[in-house]
Amino acid sequence: MRRRAREAVLRCLYRREFLPLSPEELLEEEDLGNEALFAEELLKGVVERGEEIDRIIDRRAEGWGLDRLALVDRNILRLALYELLHTDTPPEVVIDEAVELAKTYGTEKAPAFINGILDRVWKEEKCEHS
Repeated sequence: MRRRAREAVLRCLYRREFLPLSPEELLEEEDLGNEALFAEELLKGVVERGEEIDRIIDRRAEGWGLDRLALVDRNILRLALYELLHTDTPPEVVIDEAVELAKTYGTEKAPAFINGILDRVWKEEKCEHS
């Protein structure tokens, strides 16, 4: 199940806040079975496009600078924005999965906050490509 891979990537991103490890080193500690390639794609993508993703978060998190977001919430957004903008996962699935991660791991207001940002980015992307 891809949720397990997303949870693993979230753990890796969180650890990466404190340890400057490569995606491969971070994933070594995870037991992903069939989802290893998916998790690797997500983690490498978030790392490679980190600056771009952080700019998107910074622009959309009105009143909240990137540095004011809780670490877990910020990394859920990073993961979801990469998946939303750079994979073929349906946007509804990406948003739903991110909200579920936020309910489980994020702060109290994270589900609504994350849903709002992802929904806005998705709608802006749809408008740009229509």
